[in-house]
Parts: sequence; structure tokens; C-alpha cells
Amino acid sequence: MVNRVVLTHRLFTGISRSHLACLIGELAVSWEADCEGRRHAVRGGARKRAAGAGARHQLVFVDRLLATLIHLRHGLPHAVLGLLLGVDRSTVPRAIAEVRALLAERGCAVPDRPGLRLRTLADVFAYAQAEGIELRLDATEVQVRRPPAGRGGRQAFVSGKKKQNTMKATVIADHQGRTLWADAMRPGRMHDATAARNEGIAVCFRHFPDVEVLLDDGCLGLRRDHPGQAVTPPGKANKISLPEVHEVRLRARHQHSSRRISVEHALADHKRRKQLTRWTHRRETLPATYRAIAGLVSDRTANA
Repeated sequence: MVNRVVLTHRLFTGISRSHLACLIGELAVSWEADCEGRRHAVRGGARKRAAGAGARHQLVFVDRLLATLIHLRHGLPHAVLGLLLGVDRSTVPRAIAEVRALLAERGCAVPDRPGLRLRTLADVFAYAQAEGIELRLDATEVQVRRPPAGRGGRQAFVSGKKKQNTMKATVIADHQGRTLWADAMRPGRMHDATAARNEGIAVCFRHFPDVEVLLDDGCLGLRRDHPGQAVTPPGKANKISLPEVHEVRLRARHQHSSRRISVEHALADHKRRKQLTRWTHRRETLPATYRAIAGLVSDRTANA
């Protein structure tokens, strides 16, 4: 077993010790409630022994949170984490699954709003309209394992851009690159605009008419359907256009990219976690993992 003081260092967890203490205080009660709910379902009724009786957890909640943070930051195998914490390998994946679900449900932090967290796309649009914030939206792809041969929908994960099997996440950030929302995990073959539409962005545009979202060239359909709200860069000038027109268009596209670059910085913050460079586990657990990492990154950037 490794000293817990060493494992709580930022180099292992990716967060500061003060942030770790806040997470322990925030999630410990929810984890204990989930454990008691599972025990109640197994028993089929109320407990018959006094509180505290029965078998003890091999990993207390703090150790489970440490194992999850180290796994998200460095992608260490479960056997290595079990060796560091002094438990069997089979104990680690169950502990990670429990804490990862709690981290994914937290949502993203909001600057200067300690008690407010954004969990849905409607929450982000409502916050942006109330605060007068211009949003930036972009999508990123995470490489995943290829589905087995003969299974339906195998081609849906083949990305035309990456030429790999991927899953695509949609991320929204503000002008300072702070993550406000990350979700809409879809197979890599789906278009960025289609993934946003499936998440209900059209309804959000309709209910929050004052919100503007900066997009890239791949979302021209959203600009057509929601003019004045979905903002994309101006098109390139024709070859027969005058040099002055080329220069004006190029300058306008550069200004749009400069305003939208903050969401690219937010995506880079997410990809610093080892788990998002290449996902080697079950695809069903990738959405919760991405939301958990986005929430942790938003905590740091919101307090920066």
C-alpha cells in the first residue's frame, strides 16, 4: 500500500488537495445514500441490525474517490490501482463505477456562482441569456474500440474525418474557455450539427432568442435555421472576386476564429486526461466518463 498523502498529490489526481476536500464533502453523503439504497433493495425492506453492524468496506469512500481520480487522470489499469490501495483487482472497477456516476451527475461549475451547476443544454442557454454571455460550441472525437464483426450499427462509429472508430462529444464554453456543458455523446459518423439538433438545440434557440452561439463552418445548417443566433464564419470569396474582397473575407474569418478559439482551449483541457486520448473500455461508460472529466475541469477553470 502506498501512503495516502502521496496519492492525494496533484500529480496523481489532477486536482489540488483543497479541491479534493471539497469533493469529499460534496459526494460522501450521496455515495452513502446510494449504498444504503442498494442494501435496501437486496434486503427487500428496512435493516434489521443496528447501523454500523455487518461487513466493512474494503475501500472507504476517500480511497474510492482517489482511485477514480487517478484512473481518469492517468488511465492506470485496475490491477495497478488495486496494488496501490492494497485491495484485490475486482474491487477497483466497482468502486470506480460508483464514484464516476456521482461525478458525472454534478454538471459544470459556473464562475462566481458557487452553488450553481449547469447540467442540461437548457440550463446553459438560460444562464447565457441571464448573464449576457456569448457561447462557443464545438465537437471533439474520442477513439474507441471497433465493434465486433457482425454486430448491427458497426459502421456508425467510423468517423469520416478521423478515419477511425470514434464517439463524438459536444462541448459549450464561454469567452474565457471555461467549460459550461459537455454531453451529447454520439457515434463518430454523426455530423456535429445533427448531434446538437438531437440534443434539442433548436428548442433552446426558440425559447432563448437573445443567446448567440459561435460555430464553425460545419454548422451552416444551424445558421440557416436560426439566423442571428447561430453565428458561423463568412464564406470564402470566389476566385473571380477582387483582391479587396478576398482580404475583407479573410480578415472576417480570422476574427471569428479568434473569438471561437476559447472552446478549442476547453477541449484541450479535457484531452489532457489520459482516458480521453483513446478509450479502451466499454463504449457505454464513455459518456459518464466525459461528463465527469468536464465537471472536474470546470471546477478548476471557474475558480481560476
